[in-house]
Amino acid sequence: MQLLKPENKKNSFLPLLAVGTFGLHLLTLLLLVFHGSMLQQLSQQLTPQSLVQLIDGRAITVDPQQNLERQPETIRRFVGESMSLMLTWSQQQPPKTVWDISSQLVAEDFKQKFQLELTNLNPESQFDSVNRGTENVLVIQRVSQPTKIGEGQWKVEILANQLVFSSSDKLGKSISFNKQILVRAINQPATSLPNAAIPLHLAAYRLGEARLEIYNVCEIQDKNCSVN
Repeated sequence: MQLLKPENKKNSFLPLLAVGTFGLHLLTLLLLVFHGSMLQQLSQQLTPQSLVQLIDGRAITVDPQQNLERQPETIRRFVGESMSLMLTWSQQQPPKTVWDISSQLVAEDFKQKFQLELTNLNPESQFDSVNRGTENVLVIQRVSQPTKIGEGQWKVEILANQLVFSSSDKLGKSISFNKQILVRAINQPATSLPNAAIPLHLAAYRLGEARLEIYNVCEIQDKNCSVN
């Protein structure tokens, strides 16, 4: 009987070992479930990188940005090229046609005021009538780095000159165009392509892809431009 006692003791440890192993597995399972839920919550909070396919066939990944964020160079390009588009015309591209297309890049509640300012700056533009043989070219000297003035809002300074030529003035004249341009981010592009699109439509459409719009223009020395 004494010889059987050690064996009985060994057998008595087997249930305890089984219970302990089961408990360890259960704890491991609970930890896995906990970590899995944490990872799921984290993945919901973080936006993964997006795959962007470029027009030349290359593919790149980009970091996510808030919808109201824009890169400084995107803002500078939008301002410079938008102003060039609006203030460059000829007999083939009369100012009324240019304005009708490029004004899509201007906020709806600012269009009338901006058109009036451009007309006062250069009465020969005749935005509301046919071109009278004048030609206008905007020559940009400098476009500043954008200054953030609010959520999704920036101020950019542009130093430029309008060169105006007419049939009676072949040498032309220069009109200073030094302004503060206020732009803001929008959710949807303001521009669209008509069925019979001309190059001006395509230029405005590509600028509109930045999802920005001009909502105010002030003189360069105006200290209260951002609050007007």
